[in-house]
Amino acid sequence: MSLRRPLAVALAALTSLGLLTACGTSDAATDEIRPKGQQDTGINLGPDQKRVHTAKVDAIAAQVPEAVRKRGTLTLGVSTGSAPPLAFYATDDKTLIGVEVDLATLVADTLGLKPEFNAVSWENLFVGLDSGKFDGVFSNVTVTEERKDKYDFATYRLDDLAFEAKKGSGWTVKAPQDVAGKTIAVGSGTNQEKILVDWSKENEKAGRKPVDIKYFQNVSDYYLALQSGRIDAYLGPNPTAAYHVASAGQTEVIGKFSGGGASIQGKIAATTKKDSGLVAAYAAALDHIVENGTYGQVLKRWGLNSEAVKKSEINPPGLPRTKN
Repeated sequence: MSLRRPLAVALAALTSLGLLTACGTSDAATDEIRPKGQQDTGINLGPDQKRVHTAKVDAIAAQVPEAVRKRGTLTLGVSTGSAPPLAFYATDDKTLIGVEVDLATLVADTLGLKPEFNAVSWENLFVGLDSGKFDGVFSNVTVTEERKDKYDFATYRLDDLAFEAKKGSGWTVKAPQDVAGKTIAVGSGTNQEKILVDWSKENEKAGRKPVDIKYFQNVSDYYLALQSGRIDAYLGPNPTAAYHVASAGQTEVIGKFSGGGASIQGKIAATTKKDSGLVAAYAAALDHIVENGTYGQVLKRWGLNSEAVKKSEINPPGLPRTKN
C-alpha cells in the first residue's frame, strides 16, 4: 500500500468523528497502547513510546558482517505506507513508531547496533536493498517465491488479512460467496486486491453477483466510508484492522485468512539483499527476542498476539509465483 505522510491529520479527522476513541472492551486493547493514567484519552501516538529494549548478545552479534559491525549502525528501510500499527509517524510528524519499528529495534539491540530508519515509499524499499543502501527492511514484507530470487528472508510475523465491518453487522466472511453483491473497499495494487478481484470473478462464474470494489486514497477515507455506510467492509492487513478495532470500538473483524489465500500461510519477514551475509544474524536475533519475551511484549503492545511465530525461518516457502 502506498503511504501519505500527513497521517496525524487523518487520525485527527478520525478522532473528531468519533472513529478513534478509547475502548476497553477488546482483547487486543492493552494499557500499553495508552499513556499511563490516561486510559480514557485515546491511543498514545506521541513520540515518547517507552520502547522495549534488550541487551546485546555477543555470539549473535558476531554473525554480522565485519563491515557492518565496524560501522556500528544498522541502516533499515521502513515504509510508512501502511496504517497503524505497522509503521507510521507520531504526532510530532517526524518520529517513526509502530510494531515494525519496535521489532527492528529489538533486533538491532541484540546485534549491538544502532538502528537508523529510512522512511521511503514501498517501491523504494527494494531499490534501497538492490543498491546496498539498506542493510535490511522491516516493513510488512511478505515472503514470495519471486522475491526469493533477489532477497533473503527471516520471518517474524504471520501474514493475515482481515475484513472489517461496522460492529453488529451480523455478517461473516469465510468464502467468495459471502462477499457476492457486497461493496468492499481495498487498497489498489495490493495482494488483497488481487484476492478480492479473484473472488469476484469466481462469484460471477458461479452465477452470483460480483463484488463492487471501491478504492480510496487515504487511511481516513476507508473508515469514513465504512461508518457512513457507503461500503459494507474494508479488506486490508489484519494488523491494521486489529488496531482500529481496538482503538475505535465501532468496528469488528468479520473474517480473517492468510495473505497467501487458501494455498499457503503467508509470512512477514525481515528482508535483506540476497547473500548479504545478514539473514542468519537477523534470524538468530529474532529467535533470541522470542525466547526472552521482548518479542511477545511488543506484539501484545500493538494487539498482534495472533500473528506471533515461535521461531524465525530463513527463506521458507513463499507465496506462489504469479502466473502470466
